[in-house]
Amino acid sequence: MTTHATNRIVGSSVPRKEGVDKLLGRARYVDDIDLEGMWHGATVRSTIPRGLIRSIGFDRSINWSEFAAVTAADIPGSNHIQLIAADQPCLADGMVNHCDEAILLIAHPDKHRLREAVNAVHIEYEPLPPVFTIEESERQNVIVWGADNLLKNFLLEKGDVDSVWSGAAHIVEGEYRTGAQEHLYIENNGVIAEYTAESGVTVWGSLQCPFYVHKSLLAVFDLPEDKVRVIQTETGGAFGGKEDYPSTLAAHAALLSMKSGHPVKMVYDRMEDLAATTKRHPSRVRHRTALDHEGRLLAMDIDLATDGGAYSTLSSTVLSRATLHSPGPYVCPNVRVRSCAWATNTVPYGAFRGFGAPQAVFAIERHMDEIAAAIGLDPIELRRRNFLHDGDTTATEQVMREPVILDQLLDRALAESDYHARRARFAHENASSPIKRGMGIAAFYHGSGFTGSGERYLNSLAGVDVTPDGKVRVLVSSTEFGQGTNTILTQIAAEATGLGHEDVIMAPADTGIVPNSGPTVASRTAMVVGRLIERAGLQLVSLLREHAGLGAHYSRADFFAACDRYRAVQGAVVSLCRYEAPPGVFWDDQKYRGEAYPAYAWSIHVAQVAVDTVTYSAEVEEFWAVQEAGRVLNPVLAGGQVEGGIAQGIGYALYEKVLLQNGHMANNQMTNYIMPTAEDVPPIHVYFEEVPFSHGGYGAKGIGELPHDGPAPAILNAIRDATGVRCNTIPLLPEDLFHKLAAGQTVEEATAV
Repeated sequence: MTTHATNRIVGSSVPRKEGVDKLLGRARYVDDIDLEGMWHGATVRSTIPRGLIRSIGFDRSINWSEFAAVTAADIPGSNHIQLIAADQPCLADGMVNHCDEAILLIAHPDKHRLREAVNAVHIEYEPLPPVFTIEESERQNVIVWGADNLLKNFLLEKGDVDSVWSGAAHIVEGEYRTGAQEHLYIENNGVIAEYTAESGVTVWGSLQCPFYVHKSLLAVFDLPEDKVRVIQTETGGAFGGKEDYPSTLAAHAALLSMKSGHPVKMVYDRMEDLAATTKRHPSRVRHRTALDHEGRLLAMDIDLATDGGAYSTLSSTVLSRATLHSPGPYVCPNVRVRSCAWATNTVPYGAFRGFGAPQAVFAIERHMDEIAAAIGLDPIELRRRNFLHDGDTTATEQVMREPVILDQLLDRALAESDYHARRARFAHENASSPIKRGMGIAAFYHGSGFTGSGERYLNSLAGVDVTPDGKVRVLVSSTEFGQGTNTILTQIAAEATGLGHEDVIMAPADTGIVPNSGPTVASRTAMVVGRLIERAGLQLVSLLREHAGLGAHYSRADFFAACDRYRAVQGAVVSLCRYEAPPGVFWDDQKYRGEAYPAYAWSIHVAQVAVDTVTYSAEVEEFWAVQEAGRVLNPVLAGGQVEGGIAQGIGYALYEKVLLQNGHMANNQMTNYIMPTAEDVPPIHVYFEEVPFSHGGYGAKGIGELPHDGPAPAILNAIRDATGVRCNTIPLLPEDLFHKLAAGQTVEEATAV
């Protein structure tokens, strides 16, 4: 006999739901699937960054009757991918706006014939002047998008910034830049699509957001909702890169299926995936900060710009989160953030883990260290004097009603890393050694869930049902792509229903089966969707007690016997719950003010680095992360999320540079796009403090994006500590360090006025 009790399963490290299938090779990724009569598809892409398409020619050496070919003229509905703004064409029609833009699609039963066919398509262009940088786009000498190249802008204001400068004891200015970053998921983008006049479109694919793909296919094919079905296959990594792009690839494969009369598989190789898909937005952030004699913040004036690429994709969402995170976890009575996303003729930039927060956190946390140096205050003490606490208000005037324990997190991080002792020892050793060591810190938060009114707009629906063969099934469109969704949601369902974890399964992420519980993005799954599953599970137990005689204390056999009785009288055993906003959470979209997020996760990162002044290489030797992300549902998975985010953040800081030549990614291979390997990732020490959030799934907040926000500034702050040299741009490669150390300063250094 088991009694329903909290914390039976939630909080324990149960095995991954899909782990055994992956381990034994039973998991079927999209390229493992073959349909009868299936053809293969390929894409003919632009070779110039901007211009008019004058003609498309087909080499007569190819027997084109064997192939199916699709252009924009073949699209039966709208030639636009339905993201936040529908400005990106499914296929270029008369004009291209970036290198590697899709112009023509080709399919053939033998995939080995496709490369020859792609090379036999000849496109003539009339080139137009391109724009490649934020600064070129800002000048508006060449307009490449809309009337002014401006994809999106925000103005965030609190207090009266302009009234502060004349009375400030200190004014410190600085400029900080971040580069693009490639997701580099293990499995490349891939889909299979099948079109029939009777059934419509069915897509199987490696993706994050089935209903995003569904929405675009409805528009491209001009079909009703019941004629489009999207099914997620096993997905080998995503990091945001399979939030937006699969909508395009799915449409391409489905158009080829419609034209050829066969199912069509399209799987990119690594070079095409790197060159043609979205990346993290590059950024430039300028800070001007006023402080009093005690080092307390008086005013923050922040100018934030991102490079959005050729189309808007998700730039407005990325810019919004960057804007909201740019003041950092600090109290300041006067704040102004002016932010802009600018169009350029590069591949569109899109969603990437943290989307906007890593750029903003890098700038504010580097700037805090430069403020400390400029006014002669210890960087730890500067942060302590300005931390947000319970009852304080953020830049959007959101009152901190949930507990804020930044001081506690900082104390633990300093103790676990032995920060002060190590820093003192390194200062002594560095005087006589070519290897300079230093310690760096970053303090930050990450808003959990969609920004502002986003969750209300989504109006997510999720639930559970019980199958006739005796399994509780989780009904969500949330997807598993390595982060642990399947495991934590089944843990929550098992906890709520009083069953064992083995009694709960996931329904396929199939738009024909599951409700729209929103996209698997924005650190919302455990908190928002998890809460829906918790409510649905508890509601199911109540229904069984009311209608099927389930007792207050019940065994597994009692539960499923009650389900059988309920099914015989009421029909399907199902419990669905709709999103309900936490009380007191309101966001004013017009004024850009209010509760930006229902909850925040908080963290302190500490990095120890070694800088070799002979080879000009920087190495992260050890890393500590202390975080508060509400209730930890599965400690092993949570720890893995933190370690993975930090490893990715190390790459962002020191290794991963996207090299563009005439707008095309020149280093689109894993031999020359350098990411950290296992040898480059140091020992990572992960610690959790728990303050459960009453409106998250069993107290959870978001955790997946938080650990990517802090590594880059912590690492560059440590390099500053080791060398005394300011480095305000990432990625920081050895050649960059050479120039900085040789000059003894940076070009874009913070200055005290």
